[in-house]
Amino acid sequence: MPYTDLLRVSVFITAAEATALGAITAVAANRDGETTIVLVAAAWWLISLAIGLYLGRPQRAADDVRDALARARTATSLPDQNPARIAFTRLWPIAMTAILAGFLGIFFPGVAAVGAGYALIVSLAWHTREAAVLGIEARDGVKFYVVPNHPLKPIELVRAPGLRSDRLTV
Repeated sequence: MPYTDLLRVSVFITAAEATALGAITAVAANRDGETTIVLVAAAWWLISLAIGLYLGRPQRAADDVRDALARARTATSLPDQNPARIAFTRLWPIAMTAILAGFLGIFFPGVAAVGAGYALIVSLAWHTREAAVLGIEARDGVKFYVVPNHPLKPIELVRAPGLRSDRLTV
């Protein structure tokens, strides 16, 4: 599975988690008639938005993926490709937090509100990483792929030959 695809899916899933948890917060708070939860949640989400945009600024994106790309070993052939299994192995913690916070949010709307804020931070902080990796791939003429490994170990990447660009940069 290309590393850029995993990054893209991660951003989409965390954004969906933030949306779902925000909806659960609104429904549960409306059911309980609690306006305080809604006001605190709205303030937290605005703070989360600012934090996520700050952490996801383009200048920082290359620094965030540098270690994973530097550890990538060079390969002449691609690793076993099962994108669904690789994505599930890497993204199950996000799904578990969404399910747990969503379930608890039905009874305690504040839990879903806090979870939505953190998911918003992650989604916004990671949204520029794909562009950083694509820029490095275009510059070096390589493609980074995720190697299937244990879910609790750091991500492993391989650097495979890609289509090199012949464009001159000015």
